[in-house]
Amino acid sequence: MSRHPKAAAAPKAPKAAPLGRRAAWQLRQVTRASAGLAIALLAALLVASGAFAAIRIDRPRPIDLLLVTIVLAVLVASLAARLRFAPPTARAQRGALLLRLAAPLLDVQVGIALVIGAYALVELSGGQSSPALPLVYFLVAFAVTFLARAGAIAAALCAVAFEALLAFRTGHVVPALEHAAYLALAAAAHALFLRGLAFRQRRAHRDRLEREVQRLHDEAREFRLIACALGADSRPARPREEEERMLAEGAVETIHASMFHTLDMLKAALDLTTCILLWLEDSGERLRIKELVTDSDAVVETALPADAGALGAIVRDRLLLNLPAPKRGHVPYYGAPEEVGAFLGVPVLEDGHLRGVLCADRRAAGAFSTRDERLLLGAADQILRAIQSERVFAAVERSKYEHERFYHASAKLGRALTLEQVMDTAIDAAREICPFEMASISLFDKEKRRHRVCRVSIVPGAEEIVDGKVLDGHEFGEGVAGLLSMVVKNKHYLPAGGELRDNSIPIYSRKIKMKSVESLLVLPLVCADEAIGTFTLASRRPHAFGKDAREMLGVIANQVAVSLENAKMYKQMETMATTDGLTGLVNHRTFQVRLTDLLGRSERHGLPLALILTDIDHFKKVNDSYGHPVGDEVLRRVAKVVQESVRKVDIAARYGGEEFAVVLDGADAAGAVQLAERIRADVAKQVMQSEKGTFSVTISLGIATVPGDATEKHALVERADQALYHAKHNGRNRTITYTQFRDERASRRVAVV
Repeated sequence: MSRHPKAAAAPKAPKAAPLGRRAAWQLRQVTRASAGLAIALLAALLVASGAFAAIRIDRPRPIDLLLVTIVLAVLVASLAARLRFAPPTARAQRGALLLRLAAPLLDVQVGIALVIGAYALVELSGGQSSPALPLVYFLVAFAVTFLARAGAIAAALCAVAFEALLAFRTGHVVPALEHAAYLALAAAAHALFLRGLAFRQRRAHRDRLEREVQRLHDEAREFRLIACALGADSRPARPREEEERMLAEGAVETIHASMFHTLDMLKAALDLTTCILLWLEDSGERLRIKELVTDSDAVVETALPADAGALGAIVRDRLLLNLPAPKRGHVPYYGAPEEVGAFLGVPVLEDGHLRGVLCADRRAAGAFSTRDERLLLGAADQILRAIQSERVFAAVERSKYEHERFYHASAKLGRALTLEQVMDTAIDAAREICPFEMASISLFDKEKRRHRVCRVSIVPGAEEIVDGKVLDGHEFGEGVAGLLSMVVKNKHYLPAGGELRDNSIPIYSRKIKMKSVESLLVLPLVCADEAIGTFTLASRRPHAFGKDAREMLGVIANQVAVSLENAKMYKQMETMATTDGLTGLVNHRTFQVRLTDLLGRSERHGLPLALILTDIDHFKKVNDSYGHPVGDEVLRRVAKVVQESVRKVDIAARYGGEEFAVVLDGADAAGAVQLAERIRADVAKQVMQSEKGTFSVTISLGIATVPGDATEKHALVERADQALYHAKHNGRNRTITYTQFRDERASRRVAVV
């Protein structure tokens, strides 16, 4: 068995040179390639000018020798430069456009140099009638086949240009056209041949790779390395599938190595001709070679019928078979005559199930001994233990992965504080366990006995399952005979096995119709033994929620239920921290914070703002006369009137005791007075109940505005309080602005003077 060597450690990348030095080095490389190309082009012009046609080979002149030397030097230098050139690494190419030009320029130089040399020889040996013309076709075909695209194109164009110049000089156009056609055909034929060969090689390589991957997958399934319970349909989409594939492939290689060494030791210990492990296909009709060690060339490599020869008896009876001097038909894994003096076969059994047959034969006559039988049976057990060990390893890896998923899901749910965050995180966590197209979370109101769908998630492209807009916020009563109601009542998931076998059963209520759903899982959200809602998952794929997936999702659902209850308590605590417990209005601390924010906004945008402070008139008498419980009810009634009178953008707060505050965003003094008067009138209309009879109360209000009365918070509150004080000491049950208070005070000072 071939083993994969450990990958060599990658060499450390050298430190990058300074930018200027690196750019200069790149420029030198390109300059050298460009200079060589320029020299090659000059040599091409020299040959094209007809200088070589005038050379006499029998009596060469010094100038003739110089011309030949130049062409040879250009050809040799071009080939040497291309051979010496080392392609830049991917790291060096990043951001180095000039460096990437060096290789194409050298290929162009080589292509032109080859054509120059060929046509120089043609010119020396007779021009268009030269016997050296086939050399041109060969060199052009060579360039097209082996040079890069730029070099191939340059060589072909240069050859056509030389033919055109020869025709122009000699006036023989027809031979030049013929030569150009031959050049084009030679180049095209070689290009098609090369591309066709490369395409065929790539396709053959891809087919071999696919067959090998499929073989590894089949063997992993046969060895039970791929857990049937998990299944491809129950796993997350891509990343986990890749991990499972790599895990299975590594396990298959390890098992084969163990099998090979076991069979090899058996062969040596028992002096065998062949030791072969045959594995039973899932259909139970054929046996395939799983591992083989043999000295014979007659072993067939195809699958064998499970009832063939001695193998059929072992498969049928599942017992050891020891045959001395077997006949040829008794040993079916030989396709040609082979001397077999003894045969021994044992069944490979796992938990009572036949997995395969381990066979051994040798040329020596005489049956295998009892010791040999025990040795072969022990080898079969060893093979099974190797497979089981890999299964355990795969199960540990799978368990590790699942625990990591649970950890991440729990961590996410632990960080979620609000109900919305918990619901979104719950759906994300469930999607890590297994894929699905639709999810929803509904909550059950125990007091109202009603269900409400609070969150719906549908993956893009699966909108036909259900109308998300209709489902989101859908409410239905406890008595509806749907799956959600039954799950909350029984505190157990439905339907059984996660398969929707009867589409007529309503899931939510009969108003909600679901289509194209093959798998469905409605999980109860149970906290403190109380079902507070349901977690529903739907998929268009059958068998999407396997046993393992259901168990993991059940744990997630329990965590979601606890997180939802925690989120409710968090919301209550947040409300208690910002809201007055008696009246439901924001408390004094929150009022101060929000007033600061609104004042900053008013200053930034130049908008007006009004503050109304109000106080219940003679509230102490109410407590003294009717008792504090009645006084608390008066506070609640007044607070309700104030709350219902303001907009959502405004602030209604309990300022302290029997005082209330209202901040009107974007309102001037006239608007504030109008609202204050409406509040005052509505409070006066309220009829309060007590054991001593009915009564009513009134309120006084003071108003200050920004920027008319103040621009800072302290001054604004102080002036609204001064206006309220003035209203209470001047008859009560009235609204006074700070401007009125200021004008009345100024009038009194003038009267005194």
